[in-house]
Amino acid sequence: MHRYIAGRLLSTIPTLLGVVTLVFVVMRLVPGTIVDQILANGDSSEEVQRSLRAYFGIDQPLYVQYFKYLGSLLTGDLGTSWRARFPALDMILYALPVTLQLAVMAAIVSMVVGITFGVLSAVNENTALDHVIRIVSLFSLSMPVFWQATMIVLVLSVTIRWAPLGYVSPMVDPIQNLSLMFLPALALGTSASASVMRMTRSCLLDVLRQDYVRTAQAKGLRERTVVIRHAVKNAMIPVVTILGLQVGGLLGGSVVVESVFGIPGLGLLILNAIGMRDYPIVQGAV
Repeated sequence: MHRYIAGRLLSTIPTLLGVVTLVFVVMRLVPGTIVDQILANGDSSEEVQRSLRAYFGIDQPLYVQYFKYLGSLLTGDLGTSWRARFPALDMILYALPVTLQLAVMAAIVSMVVGITFGVLSAVNENTALDHVIRIVSLFSLSMPVFWQATMIVLVLSVTIRWAPLGYVSPMVDPIQNLSLMFLPALALGTSASASVMRMTRSCLLDVLRQDYVRTAQAKGLRERTVVIRHAVKNAMIPVVTILGLQVGGLLGGSVVVESVFGIPGLGLLILNAIGMRDYPIVQGAV
């Protein structure tokens, strides 16, 4: 057992190295550099460009930049933001709690919506309600989260003149924080709830056909008792696995949602850093 765990932990080393290398190379394949961003509307003489490239270290060969970056990573140094001039690690740790809150709230929405409608669909198999829920889940599975987030902002701003944009720390005002984070979490969570809904329906239907469920029904137990106390518990094992795997997807989906709602989390930080070609922030955050 210990050898298995040690082997699994050691296997993360080449995985992390591959991710670091991929992000490093891809960022440098993006057209333009931090120098081009700085000199977009200013002095673009050859001497100024050369001095700025030397200042940021991007005048060196690519392999030299790569091994310097790896050396810094081994000491826990993610570098300094080229635009903000703050340590990249401090900026990431400042934005991370915001993204984690959004991901947790979205996971709760995904769990509540997905499990509730999945159970309703399974209990009412092949009825009109079942067909409607399956169609809605298919629509939600196909709908891009950026479109859903944009539509929420557009509809609310046009109909009731309210656009829940920005962010307030829960330490400052918990009520306002929840009011601002609820709709982004709803947009992100409902898009992820479709897979939970379909998995819950499928697993619950399998459990409802088991012999012990038929035995409980034959004893005269109420249908609600049979479903909640006997069937749902056993059907939740694969669903919990799906919920755990969704956390990574929710963190990734926060990039789009945070940009739409103006939430200063890790996703918006990465997006702005990509536009500014701020390599240390992008590499450290990913």
